[in-house]
Amino acid sequence: MLLTLAGGALFFPGLFALCTWALRRSQPGWSRSDCVMISTRLVSSVHAVLATGSGIVIIRSCNDVITGRGSGETLGTSLSAASSRQN
Repeated sequence: MLLTLAGGALFFPGLFALCTWALRRSQPGWSRSDCVMISTRLVSSVHAVLATGSGIVIIRSCNDVITGRGSGETLGTSLSAASSRQN
């Protein structure tokens, strides 16, 4: 989980910096704010596509999305485990 967080913390700012740099090089007439705005929108679009894709993978991996909990856990066992942790 921490590796994924670290990867995202490097990937998205890196993508933003790369896009900003590439736009400044390819479009020298554009202002810095134009390049930053386009880069922000591009990174947001990539983030949205990746989030949608991961949601689709999760939904397709469950037989019953509402009640499916994975690893044999049922609602009763998860509720009893949660109540025992509170005591």
